[in-house]
Amino acid sequence: MLGVAPVHAERVLVLGGSVTEIVYDLGQGSRLVAGDDSSIYPQAALKLPRVGYYRSVPLEGVVAMHPDLVLASENAGPPKTIARLRQLGVNLKVVSDSPSIESLYKRIEQIATELQVPQEGARLMAKVREEVASVQALDSPSRRAVVLLNRAGPFMAAGGDTAANAVLALAGLQNALDAQEGYKPISAEGLAALAPDMIIISKASLQASGGMDQFMAGAGVAITPAARAGRVMAMDDLLILGVGPRVAQAIQQLKVAAR
Repeated sequence: MLGVAPVHAERVLVLGGSVTEIVYDLGQGSRLVAGDDSSIYPQAALKLPRVGYYRSVPLEGVVAMHPDLVLASENAGPPKTIARLRQLGVNLKVVSDSPSIESLYKRIEQIATELQVPQEGARLMAKVREEVASVQALDSPSRRAVVLLNRAGPFMAAGGDTAANAVLALAGLQNALDAQEGYKPISAEGLAALAPDMIIISKASLQASGGMDQFMAGAGVAITPAARAGRVMAMDDLLILGVGPRVAQAIQQLKVAAR
């Protein structure tokens, strides 16, 4: 029995910043009718209508856009909403989005298949592989690093099984909290006790913390080896908090900052 070919979708809705980036990198951005709040790159994505945050998808917002296809990160949710969208007949495809470079390549292939542009997908995968190999060859010291995030309230630090942990490893850096599972709050005392050689904070978190001067002067940060050596850096949220198609750029920035 022959498989049924996917319908060519002209109204595509994306849930997940990396998913959005890949669609644009495949040259299919003109088919997008909406994105979620994490769809902040490239610049054109900022002009898309918003349907909320992909981890807490509002059902009504998605349905109202009448999409032919919804491309959703596997981290999109809650699960009840995803299931309900399918019950309502929404053509929703979940793509790989675990914290690894292998997941990125699978994600590119899946999205390219759903958009019926497999050749563009193969080209993008080859391009990313080449870029990653090139920047990984750059010489830089291995340092103990901490990645901080501040959504609201206390700082959260990235542990193992996170995209931040995967990006650090790709750059040849050691996550000082790799034994920790996921993101957990970290106190000023805890940060000081870790004595990291590098501190990476997302740009949105830095802005929420009052800027670099205020952050550097904060309790726990100022006394770290990272602060004393000037190895405290702010990174684009999508670069450090996800393994996306610009992962080579993230690796290069980290390697340069580690010197």
